[in-house]
Amino acid sequence: MMAIEKLSAESFEKMQRELLKRSTDSYPEEEKIVADILGDVRKNGDAALFEYERRFDRCELTADTLYVSDEEIEEAYRAVPEELTRIFRRAIGRIRHFHEQQRQKSWFMTEESGMVLGQRVTPLERVGVYVPGGKAAYPSSVLMNVIPAQVAGVREILMCTPPGKDGKVTPTTLVAAREAGVTRIVKAGGAQAIAAMAYGTESVPKVDKITGPGNIFVALAKRAVYGHVSIDSVAGPSEITVLADETADPHEVAADLLSQAEHDELASAILVTTSEAVAGAVIREIEAYLRTLERRAIIEKSLENFGHFFVAETLEEAVEAVNAIAPEHLEIVTKEPFLVMTKIRNAGAIFVGAHSSEPLGDYFAGPNHVLPTNGTARFFSALSVDDFIKKTSIIYSSREALDSLHTDIVAFAKAESLTAHANSVQVRFGEDEHGTRA
Repeated sequence: MMAIEKLSAESFEKMQRELLKRSTDSYPEEEKIVADILGDVRKNGDAALFEYERRFDRCELTADTLYVSDEEIEEAYRAVPEELTRIFRRAIGRIRHFHEQQRQKSWFMTEESGMVLGQRVTPLERVGVYVPGGKAAYPSSVLMNVIPAQVAGVREILMCTPPGKDGKVTPTTLVAAREAGVTRIVKAGGAQAIAAMAYGTESVPKVDKITGPGNIFVALAKRAVYGHVSIDSVAGPSEITVLADETADPHEVAADLLSQAEHDELASAILVTTSEAVAGAVIREIEAYLRTLERRAIIEKSLENFGHFFVAETLEEAVEAVNAIAPEHLEIVTKEPFLVMTKIRNAGAIFVGAHSSEPLGDYFAGPNHVLPTNGTARFFSALSVDDFIKKTSIIYSSREALDSLHTDIVAFAKAESLTAHANSVQVRFGEDEHGTRA
């Protein structure tokens, strides 16, 4: 039942408790299943991977059929309308242009003493991208995960996606992958695919980092393999918060809230407004929309469990609530949206103004739609080129430069009782007392 709530400490705390139920910490049985799968694939490689594909995706695979062939990709191009392929290409152009602005360069500086310091930026060698299949196949996620890796200069981009019973992969996924620049595509899904990329098998090479969304088994698997490989994040269900005042159009705000509620039953859609009249009108608009929307059952469950319509006393109170929520997607629909935007500290992506609908960011604006969820926008950022590079410090010192610092280094090391550290500097100036030069 959708109802207007007065924004208060009690109502806000209740909402936060509800949202925490969606955390990956709430699935102990699934966690045990994932641990068994990871251990099996790590120990038995291809044999375990093929067995889980047979069991979960009901697909018979071998080393010869594990990878998508060029013929299968050509078949996918024939199955996908040419106009959709052209749309993919236009989206790729915008996404690539945005991410090219994120490129970082190596740099060096020379001090007067002769010391040279710098930072070398290098791409990861091989990354793995997970892409859901079946009804949850989203070619936009292919583009958003692959393009920043490619812009970063990653040499090999491996993609895992579950096949159907016939051993075929969703055509739109294949076309998006080829257009974006995926190197190889593995027909495998679920926790077993994450295990194969994290540990390597006879047929699947170990990657350096795994990115991409998935179901709870994929999320738990990514969390478990972190440390063996890097990951982008443990993604939670989709979220949207709309911050609105009396100038907002309830018809449009309702549509935007529903754009995320339709993802799944765990999705969260929250309105924070200074106008009780707007809140009431938004609820009425949602009820009208629900009579015609295809995913009505999912939306109703999402709104019942994780939908909230808060009315705040002031805009300042509403802003602070948004900062505490730290939403994945934030839309600002107020009289002065850019001014309000400057007061937002925590959000994965901010959509400013009445015409900046969230799906613009999902598909075509250019910024990445892989965003922090479950309040992690307080300390995490959107997926970017930075996720696919390493930064290595470079240090060169002349004897003169070391001489100018060596007494301080020795004193610092001895203060930490690390006398071998001190000695490795002292020996260069004939000050060591513990050995002789051979």
